[in-house]
Amino acid sequence: MPEGGPHIVAKDLTMAYGDFLIQQNLNFEIRRGEVFIIMGGSGCGKSTLLKIMIGLKSPKTGDVFYDGKAFWASSKQEQVAVKRKFGTLFQSGALWSGMTLAENIGLALKQYTDLDDAEIREVAAYKLALVGLAGFEDFYPSEISGGMKKRAGLARGMAMDPDILFFDEPSAGLDPISAKLLDDLILELRDSLGTTVVVVTHELESIFAIGDNSVFLDPVTKTQLATGNPKELRDHSPNFDVRNFLMRGTAPQEASAA
Repeated sequence: MPEGGPHIVAKDLTMAYGDFLIQQNLNFEIRRGEVFIIMGGSGCGKSTLLKIMIGLKSPKTGDVFYDGKAFWASSKQEQVAVKRKFGTLFQSGALWSGMTLAENIGLALKQYTDLDDAEIREVAAYKLALVGLAGFEDFYPSEISGGMKKRAGLARGMAMDPDILFFDEPSAGLDPISAKLLDDLILELRDSLGTTVVVVTHELESIFAIGDNSVFLDPVTKTQLATGNPKELRDHSPNFDVRNFLMRGTAPQEASAA
């Protein structure tokens, strides 16, 4: 179970593209070792929030605090140091097609560490083994399945032993079995490594399987409607829109009995 104070705090975040408001007044906390879900309907700003959290887009107002330090109020050098503690799995996997899996994983190690080629390959092999891809070091992305690409992308995100892993729709494009295996892997890595995990997803099975905490973004009011454990929000949230989102395809009597 997650312990201690907040690892990440979003404070008074407002997100916009020019004059077009995406979300405003976002406030939530993420504890160390927690799996935190960013959820909501299409167009609510889930991926934009993720971009702000990983330093790809600045907020209009507000800030994100990592271990108590404001990210966007920091210098560029300080921001780079914080971002080196991040690992990110993008929706497509975002592997370089002309590189083997080991080369993909070793790219950051080659750029940011003093490890030699043999040591980098050893680390790459270890990371691939952690995600169930031992022996696939010399395979190219085109030679493996979609689920394996996701796991290889996760191995690459773990290359620098990050404190925080960010996932953008990790189950997108996967069949139910592969999606379940990826959910199990996320929990296994969280439990064994103590990594804080932030996941953007709208997949209910994943939300309930892995989520310790969450924030629900609403595209109509353009703010958060709820934050908390997804199962508790499904069963007890006073907000109809939150309950309706989390009960999709579930009969009322089934939901209340869950």
